[in-house]
Amino acid sequence: MPSQQRASMAEPRRACPQARVQVCVRLRPCSQGDPCIRGLNSRSLEIINWRNKKETMQYQFDTFYGDKATQHDIYTGSVQPVLRHLLEGQNASVLAYGPTGAGKTHTMLGSPEQPGMVPRALRDVLQMTREASCLPEGEEWSYSVSMSYLEIYQEKVLDLLEPSHQDLPIREDRDRNILIPGLTERELGSFGDFERYFLPASCNRTMASTRLNDRSSRSHAVLLVRVAQAQRVPPYRRRVAKLCLIDLAGSEDNRRTGNRGLQLKESSAINASLHVLSKVVDALNQGLPRVPYRDSKLTRLLQDSLGGSAHSVIIANIAPEQHFYLDTLSTLNFAAKSKQVVNRPFTQETLPAPAVRKRPSEDPAAGGEGVSPGAKRPHEDESPEAEPLSSLLPLEQLDPGLVQRLLGLEQLEKQQGGGGRRLPLLNTPRRERVALLRQLEETRSELQKLKEKQKELEAAALLDKARRPKPLQHSKAPSRPCKQAVVLPLQQVQTPLGKEAMPKGGEEILVVQKGQVEGSGAENEAPAWELTLRPDLLARSRKNIVALLNEGSTKELRTLHRIGDKKARLIMAWRQLHGPFTQVEDLEKVEGMTAKHVASFLKANLLSSLGSLSPPAPASPRAPQ
Repeated sequence: MPSQQRASMAEPRRACPQARVQVCVRLRPCSQGDPCIRGLNSRSLEIINWRNKKETMQYQFDTFYGDKATQHDIYTGSVQPVLRHLLEGQNASVLAYGPTGAGKTHTMLGSPEQPGMVPRALRDVLQMTREASCLPEGEEWSYSVSMSYLEIYQEKVLDLLEPSHQDLPIREDRDRNILIPGLTERELGSFGDFERYFLPASCNRTMASTRLNDRSSRSHAVLLVRVAQAQRVPPYRRRVAKLCLIDLAGSEDNRRTGNRGLQLKESSAINASLHVLSKVVDALNQGLPRVPYRDSKLTRLLQDSLGGSAHSVIIANIAPEQHFYLDTLSTLNFAAKSKQVVNRPFTQETLPAPAVRKRPSEDPAAGGEGVSPGAKRPHEDESPEAEPLSSLLPLEQLDPGLVQRLLGLEQLEKQQGGGGRRLPLLNTPRRERVALLRQLEETRSELQKLKEKQKELEAAALLDKARRPKPLQHSKAPSRPCKQAVVLPLQQVQTPLGKEAMPKGGEEILVVQKGQVEGSGAENEAPAWELTLRPDLLARSRKNIVALLNEGSTKELRTLHRIGDKKARLIMAWRQLHGPFTQVEDLEKVEGMTAKHVASFLKANLLSSLGSLSPPAPASPRAPQ
């Protein structure tokens, strides 16, 4: 299966391959009475319909294991195939689900004669890492396996390897990986190490006796196996995969188990967490925007296994007895909807960040300026190729793949050179050396073009600044910026115009007025110019506005500026109640109209309300020349 690689060098993320959750059903042997369920083939089974006992309901899964199936059959058929993904850097998960007394713990742990899924998986994982390291292509990789063991008891995460660690938090890193800070982790060199840690820790798990099970699990047990790979040669990649082996506590009917006191409280916590697990599966199948992972510690921990980045296998354990009918039916329904969940596994691979190198002259610990006179100094005529190539390149501007190859070549040069001596660039392969030099030349050329363009822009800015005229400087009064002509068509000038300043003819609307600037030194200032309406035209415009307010319809009122549909209806209503408007300022009496609104309305409508002007007197015909 193609894998996705995640690197710390900002490598683009490719589409994740999809992997559906594999669901298998295991039927334990019947201890009493007639069974209510039977298998049809290696994938299908049927159960009696509780509405009509003469009918049956059929279910189909990836695999069905009957009461004659052994631990070896289940392991080789469903669990062992997902372990190979661990060496590819991908997560895997095996989860045992079912009611109390259905055989979940036996399936996961087993017995000395019939080992369960946990010891068989650990033995194979250790064997796979040993065989991979012995292969010719595996010599460049080093492998390490470690384990952590915990239980979720009454919504608290407890460390089974170190019982003193109680109520541990569950966190999520920036790569959306689930972490448990403070959880004990043990390195495993052999299967004997696993037995030495796991067997005493299993005794720390909370157990109790009920009417249905002499050794009933009162908590969810989770075994975390971490497989780490480190590359010994450049580019020194690292892969980390996680195997989760989960033995869930079974759902309980307190009427049949006879739970009281503490056991009743434990049963309530178990049933609540399993209910949240069912809600998570429903949300994933329905494609809801929010999946309730955080509603329970169990689902928070299983976030990678359901809808996450793991290859998951669910082993649904069922009991054939009649008094287990409702629990068996509920388990089959959960298994049927769980097989629709789709995960998106990818390879957990990272690259080490490039180390920042300091020159000897910049590092005080390496000598710097305090080097003794007898100390050996580098030759001044040393070739520039002896310096690290990464110090000559802008790494942030290069392709991530090229940066990885470059750093790998530098590490190889350092190893071949030995100690602090570094081989020159000429010792690299010819094809890669030519490609690197070409990339270096192109980068330098691009930088040189940018520098030249920057200089041109700076020179143009200085030239433009020099061409601007400087303001006149006066000895007595400080220089002030020249005032520009301001066009104020709606502002009335207080100084009346003389008759000689009035334009001839009735077609002129605006009059230009020149005013003087007050204050000292006004004679040196530029005159202020403004435009204003002729008084007779101003009166005509106000008269037209009042006429439109008194006689206009709602549609005609909306043609005025600052008047919308609501204000037009208010004006019509006020006119019907109080009579016509006498002046424009009467609009202040309308609801919602203030003096500020009326002033803005008047300025916006003065010019547009002038109406048709009287045409000028026709000129006498001129005699032909």
